Amino acid sequence: MKQASVVKYYFARYFFLGFGLLQIAIGVLLYLRQGGALKGQMAAYLFLTLGLVFVALFLTVASRIRRVAIKKKKVAVLGYKVQNYDWDEIKSLKLIPGFNLYCMKIKGKKRKVYFLPPRDSGSLYHLFQPSELAVRKDKD
Repeated sequence: MKQASVVKYYFARYFFLGFGLLQIAIGVLLYLRQGGALKGQMAAYLFLTLGLVFVALFLTVASRIRRVAIKKKKVAVLGYKVQNYDWDEIKSLKLIPGFNLYCMKIKGKKRKVYFLPPRDSGSLYHLFQPSELAVRKDKD
């Protein structure tokens, strides 16, 4: 069973909340220290707005990031309840390379599940191996 580390999961899930609260705290401190100056007020409003945007981003993204355990024949979505799915029930599985996330669509479910790959695998059971590499390996 392959799954991402717990630290990596919680860091990805709560990153936007932590960064947003930090921006809000900086905005409040700037407003309290330099509230009379126009530049201080504008900088404080900028940091407050950025903080609110990151907190809103957390509220939309955090509920979709899940811990997923992958086996050769089954996929288990970990949460309050463990939901087991066969590979036949998986509609699509896509790699999002810029964020190092997998996007999984399950048949019969409206929302997509985003999960982090395990640290020791380049690709999950060679699902995303380029065709050129597969041809080169066959020739060698």
